[in-house]
Amino acid sequence: MSSHHIVRDDQEPALIIANGAACNPELLGQLLEWSPLVIVLDSAIERVIELGIKVDVLLGDFDRDFDTNYYKEKQYPLEIVHTPNQDKTDLEKAFDYLCERNIPAANVVWATGKRADHTITNLTNIVRYRDKLKIVILDDHSKVFLLPKKFEKWYTANSIISLVPVGQVTGIYSKNLFYPLENDSLTIGYRTGTSNHVIEDGLVVIEYQEGDLLLMECMD
Repeated sequence: MSSHHIVRDDQEPALIIANGAACNPELLGQLLEWSPLVIVLDSAIERVIELGIKVDVLLGDFDRDFDTNYYKEKQYPLEIVHTPNQDKTDLEKAFDYLCERNIPAANVVWATGKRADHTITNLTNIVRYRDKLKIVILDDHSKVFLLPKKFEKWYTANSIISLVPVGQVTGIYSKNLFYPLENDSLTIGYRTGTSNHVIEDGLVVIEYQEGDLLLMECMD
């Protein structure tokens, strides 16, 4: 797989490569094509090198006799970011790095699918960055992001949409969904909005009052 293309700095989302299940090479290639900055977590660097991907930043705690000089040579030029804080995951540290650089958005791949605990943590931890960073987590089957309090987007009929609350979400209204929400509440573990779908081609509107609500665009 070729190196990513350089586009206008910080105008397109950065790309973070975590260490979960790999995604389709076509999806990864599309994201690399438009990413001005590619960050890889230290646990995934060997997999990334095997695919011939050129990255810009290698980030992690480097806690396994990790030879950063070796990767500097393999990926030159390469920024090494040491993040020893054990109170955060490496993915959260990558988000913090982007916030410090005032980069407003990030796509994330390889963040789901291997271990359930990692998948759940990666998906739910994005809520703490609501006011700092626009985050989209992608794999071969879904695209996941945190909804603003009012969301509008055009979808084709029968597109599958799942609404998953992180904690409790109240005052939810929807338009153009087969299972409508009208001042409803969703609570993780009790009632969620999975496997809804779009009624007809057009705008889907989702609004809510309180809480953190994830939207998952499901591809199968």
